[in-house]
Amino acid sequence: MMRTEQIEMAKEKFGQLLEEQLKRVEVMKAQGDFVDYKSLDQIIIGVCGGDGIGPAITGQAKRVLEYLLNDEVKSGKVAFKDIEGLTIERRAEEKAAIPPAVLEELKECHVILKGPTTTPRKGDPWPNVESANVAMRKELDLFANVRPVRIPEQGIDWTFYRENTEGAYAVGSKGVNVTEDLGVDFTVVTSQGTERIIRAAFEYAKANGKTRVTAVTKANIIKTTDGKFLDIFYKMAKEYPGIAADDWYIDIMTAKLVDEKRRKDFQVLVLPNLYGDILTDEAAEFQGGVGTAGSANIGKRYAMFEAIHGSAPRMVDEGRDQYADPSSIIRAGAMLLGHIGHQDKADKLYRALDICTVTEKKLVLTGRDTGATGAEFADYLMETIEKL
Repeated sequence: MMRTEQIEMAKEKFGQLLEEQLKRVEVMKAQGDFVDYKSLDQIIIGVCGGDGIGPAITGQAKRVLEYLLNDEVKSGKVAFKDIEGLTIERRAEEKAAIPPAVLEELKECHVILKGPTTTPRKGDPWPNVESANVAMRKELDLFANVRPVRIPEQGIDWTFYRENTEGAYAVGSKGVNVTEDLGVDFTVVTSQGTERIIRAAFEYAKANGKTRVTAVTKANIIKTTDGKFLDIFYKMAKEYPGIAADDWYIDIMTAKLVDEKRRKDFQVLVLPNLYGDILTDEAAEFQGGVGTAGSANIGKRYAMFEAIHGSAPRMVDEGRDQYADPSSIIRAGAMLLGHIGHQDKADKLYRALDICTVTEKKLVLTGRDTGATGAEFADYLMETIEKL
């Protein structure tokens, strides 16, 4: 094929990508406000077990939430809905990131508690279906990935607002191999997508008494897209005069999180997709690793809460899934409680988690029969909550 033909084919593919993204902009322009949970007659919490250890740990998180929301369930203000089928077996059978019937069930819920799901890699026995997480974020427009990291004894209380639908991951499967020697991927940023994630970060800071919001980019090098993100950040910061706004580049920020003198200063951080993925995994290590961290994926209509670790199929193969640590998804459950308006219950659950995993730590989870089961840990957690 002649070089001119290769370039024309690449240009055509790029044009299609631009059309898709411009349509997405129009959809965002037409969106309404965030859902008001106080106005709902009933809040429906969907529970998806997922793959591997997912059903085991999600089951324990559901037990804890049912315990905390017992009165609301009895009065009909809250209902739990178990959703089956978000498994790699069914996804592979239907060759869908999310089977259509499962997606319809998800859309019947207001918030979703989700276990880890398997994304096939090269060499796996599964077809190359898209990540269920990525698909859910797109289908439900869950644009804000929120990850808190709290270590009170070290003075660390960070909340990360990672943009979830744009950046380097937005069209990650739609890059172009122009020739055998040249491949091009794309980074996407829109005014609407950037404004809503930055607005969400500042609104969270305002509602929770935070005094600083920090943007993380590489705008000195990635001038168009990261530059746009940073320009909008400082423009919107003017609407929040009581909150300090500053920015750091992603490379130096990774260093500042390990700087004992500086890291205590950071409170709320807002950042594009790729940088958020990197930085939140680094931050989780301070708390004990990704297995201890919860994650929220929030949109204007729906919200999904999950553990940020994988499905650990080996533990299931070895019959150890009952020993899997449910701390991460239980922390996600605490975020869910706060999101639907039960911050008092969320704070109580956070305090109990701090006691059970750091301060008191009567039970140890090892992932094997040398430690406690997930059910024993959940029992310990609920007994601790009862005393608070």
